[in-house]
Amino acid sequence: MTQDLKAAAEAWLSEDPDPDTRAELQALLDSGDTTELADRFAGTLEFGTAGLRGAVGAGPNRMNRVVVIRAAAGLAAYLKAKGLTDGPVLIGYDARHKSDVFAQDTAAVMRGAGLDAVLLDRPAPTPVVAFGIGHLRAVAGVVVTASHNPPQDNGYKVYLGDGSQIVPPADAEIAAAIAAVGPLAEVQRGDDWQTTGDDLLNAYLDRIADLVPADAPRELNVAYTPLHGVGRTLVEAAVARAGFAVPQVVSSQADPDPDFPTVSFPNPEEPGAIDAALELARSIGADIAVANDPDADRCAVAIPNPHSPDASADGGWRMLRGDELGALLGEFLLAPRPNGVAACSIVSSSLLGKIAASYGVRYVETLTGFKWIGRVPELVFGYEEALGYCVDPAAVKDKDGVSTLVRVLQLAAQAKAAGRTLQDLLDDLAVKHGLHATDQLAVRVDDLSLIAQAMERLRSTPPTTLGDYTVERIDDLSQGSESLPPTDGLRYTLSDGARVVVRPSGTEPKLKCYLEVVVPVTTDVADARRRAGENLSGIKQTLSTALGL
Repeated sequence: MTQDLKAAAEAWLSEDPDPDTRAELQALLDSGDTTELADRFAGTLEFGTAGLRGAVGAGPNRMNRVVVIRAAAGLAAYLKAKGLTDGPVLIGYDARHKSDVFAQDTAAVMRGAGLDAVLLDRPAPTPVVAFGIGHLRAVAGVVVTASHNPPQDNGYKVYLGDGSQIVPPADAEIAAAIAAVGPLAEVQRGDDWQTTGDDLLNAYLDRIADLVPADAPRELNVAYTPLHGVGRTLVEAAVARAGFAVPQVVSSQADPDPDFPTVSFPNPEEPGAIDAALELARSIGADIAVANDPDADRCAVAIPNPHSPDASADGGWRMLRGDELGALLGEFLLAPRPNGVAACSIVSSSLLGKIAASYGVRYVETLTGFKWIGRVPELVFGYEEALGYCVDPAAVKDKDGVSTLVRVLQLAAQAKAAGRTLQDLLDDLAVKHGLHATDQLAVRVDDLSLIAQAMERLRSTPPTTLGDYTVERIDDLSQGSESLPPTDGLRYTLSDGARVVVRPSGTEPKLKCYLEVVVPVTTDVADARRRAGENLSGIKQTLSTALGL
């Protein structure tokens, strides 16, 4: 162990206020585990447009009380420098390890800096804070959450007073303010923050209940899982206030548990994550199964699968892709021809644009993430394929898994009352606009340099065909455009309306490729679906070879 590394670890020990991480770091020093120590002190967690996110543990490259106190102090300094002091900072948190402690530290730092702070008095879904910023006229919001990351992680998500997540240049300015924070002992902290609970939660629930008209059908049998997260209490209350029967909940996943014991990865997109919900749905004869991720800002939906080639394998159910649910909600919310704008990210399906055009609704594409979608002017509906949906942007300028879930139940009950299913509605869209089928190729790496090398290969030796499609145009998104800020990514426009977008993940060590094909439909939707699957498979195979990973 080098003297510099030992000195850095001992300096950290001297100011860490958390006995758990002090003991952990001391044990590493005593054991002489140089590799682990070097990783923890190799750098600092980067504060970007997603805030902070990383494994909980000691050291500047982990999530811990030292990192959080510095982040809060930097945010407070930024707010004061910008004159954003005429309202409180609203602070929420999920049920992950240390979330409540990190939230209390944030409130203490805000008060020490002379800012008002309002702390939620219980773990709650992330969209409650996004809603509460406007409701309380807050100047900023913080949510301590790692969303759907693995159990060992936690994070720190920041909103400004417009209710949207931070984007450049605010992220860089806050990061600079964090870097300028001096010794932890010099960070003033108070203990006289305010708390909020029932008042804010009831206002949020009332807003959601008002989304569903009094005369809307409400007969529906629903299975639900919060995936060990914080969604259950508010989902049950929101569904009841909106007039639906309360869903039957997967008992083994009903209560918050930071260890997520029944799932290997608490993300409803991951294979197997909602298997328990599907089992419950089959056993109760449900019309639909719904799930939230652990902080309930995402919503997943599964439906009976009449097209299943092997019902013994999938139980006759399937989970809707994020783009499928986005199209269903888009058709539902845009059909009344609202005066506003529909939006989705560049990695989402092009179908929403066609739906919007059919109703005379304006449409825009944004970069990936609700930090971009949520701030689209005059937004009436926005989504991205990763199960994020904004169905009430006037109240929540972010993805909201609770209000989305209620809207999904409204749509499903309306279809059921007409003798139809969500699959029928998807088939209608395919006949009207062509079958838009999407898929994803994601490559996880241990060495991030491999992602940079793959992107460089694609730029220096671009493919001319992908599957059976000709590459008609390549947009290097790192150059930006009139409508999009620069981002590390490549977009391939292919023949016959197909397209591919390749980009490094912003939150995980992955290279992600988003695929879409469009197949015309006359009457045989099943045949179009089969052909689309074959075409996507061909693209995936040739793209995988081109990546060289």
